[in-house]
Amino acid sequence: MRIGVLTAGGDAPGLNAAIRAIGQMALRDGHEVIGIANGWAGLASEYAGRPLLASDLQGVIAQGGTLLGTARYNLDSPTGGRERVLAAIDEHLDALISIGGDGTHRISTWLADHGAPIVGVPKTLDNDLLGTDYCIGFDTAISIVCESIDRSLHDGGVASPRHGRRDDGRLTGWVAAMGGLAAVRT
Repeated sequence: MRIGVLTAGGDAPGLNAAIRAIGQMALRDGHEVIGIANGWAGLASEYAGRPLLASDLQGVIAQGGTLLGTARYNLDSPTGGRERVLAAIDEHLDALISIGGDGTHRISTWLADHGAPIVGVPKTLDNDLLGTDYCIGFDTAISIVCESIDRSLHDGGVASPRHGRRDDGRLTGWVAAMGGLAAVRT
């Protein structure tokens, strides 16, 4: 099979580890892995897929970002983006693995509803995808919150609301809640 993999939406820690795991398993089982550059843009505009070899996957776990690149790309403006992605999958791939957050999974669901062979991998440090326990990126976000709280306490300072800090959890507060719980436990 020709299995495409893309990362879409915002960046998060763990993307390269996920790409590596997908690639290693697929290559081990004799499949071809196609890396799609820049998320949905790599399928909607000009096809931007290239074969990923085992050598491409070596040493990527410690690298930040994503070796495939990522982009926030609106498939509905201009119109027809979803249909172009569907056509690109049909023409170039036997299956697609999309790694992303809420917007990525809404597109993936639409594609699946229209016959695309697709699997979604949850990635968002907000941890706000229904049906998932922990998304790629969330554990690192919690670890950074805990480390920051720990440093703040050890340095003698305590963060307060007057400093203007906020949680980047969009509509959820999972990072703040779990960071707080973890800090209480330490």
